[in-house]
Amino acid sequence: MSHRLIASICLAVLLAVSGGGCVLISGDFNPFGQRQQPLEERAVSGSGDAKILLMDVSGVISAEERQGAFGLRTAESTVARLDAELEVAGDDDDVRAVIVRINSPGGTVTASDIIYERLMRFKAERRVPVLVQMVDVAASGGYYAALAADEIIASPTTVTGSIGVIFTNVSVAGLMEKLGVRDQTVASGAMKDIGSPLRAMTPAERAVLQALIGDMQQRFVGLVRERRTGLSPEMTAQMVDGRVFSADQALAGGLVDGIGYLDGTIARARQRAGLREATVIRYRRPDEVGNGLYSRLGMPPAAVTEVNILSVAAPLLPPGPQFLYLWAP
Repeated sequence: MSHRLIASICLAVLLAVSGGGCVLISGDFNPFGQRQQPLEERAVSGSGDAKILLMDVSGVISAEERQGAFGLRTAESTVARLDAELEVAGDDDDVRAVIVRINSPGGTVTASDIIYERLMRFKAERRVPVLVQMVDVAASGGYYAALAADEIIASPTTVTGSIGVIFTNVSVAGLMEKLGVRDQTVASGAMKDIGSPLRAMTPAERAVLQALIGDMQQRFVGLVRERRTGLSPEMTAQMVDGRVFSADQALAGGLVDGIGYLDGTIARARQRAGLREATVIRYRRPDEVGNGLYSRLGMPPAAVTEVNILSVAAPLLPPGPQFLYLWAP
């Protein structure tokens, strides 16, 4: 519920109890409603008619909505939010550059790939520069998304890299045996329940999953080599084992273009767009907080994002196996 609607309700109630007569109150009073408020433009710094859009990719990257407390509210997914903001920016000719601030350990393979593709498509359609400002962590799927940028700037203390795929799985077969519980799954084929936590994985099943992971890893590494043509021989050899790098190591190896802070990245965006001045804007919904240049998007209360890396059902976690571009130490 927006602040304006709350204020309208309070005013109406006040008039009613003070003897002001009959009052008609209109609006959406359903506390469980999921209707999304439209994005609003808010200027956070700079001046001028030209605009630089500042976007955030924070937390675990997912295409799943984030569940609120008791399941009463949901917050849009990383993919949905980025797509919604680019949709608005695509209709505004005054948006002359985009800065994507990334603070993420990565996420699902598909969601990371969608964000990369969406940013690339926006660049092609609007022909505006896109820069990335890394914050604390821009690893795995976070780095994958950053590859869409024309320029990647790491903060001095950024941790990045973790170029690779993970499929985390456990077997509870031993525990089940101790408890006297037996797996009686019926499947149509020997590989149908591959990755089941109810039994130990066979060598043949491991080989199948390893081949899948190999394909996804090849796509990731191939994209890094395509987009980062200045990789050093040392980085080319080291990055494939999934290790993380400091900002200095990433710069020396060619994973990033520079090290600096957001104000410097804004200046670079102006320069790339050929602008002497520009207003930095953000898009917010009426019920969201955090309008400053360094503010992180404030989600509605109790909205959370989690990934079930164990692939077992648990409260508040999405069930089922997931292939992840994720740094999850």
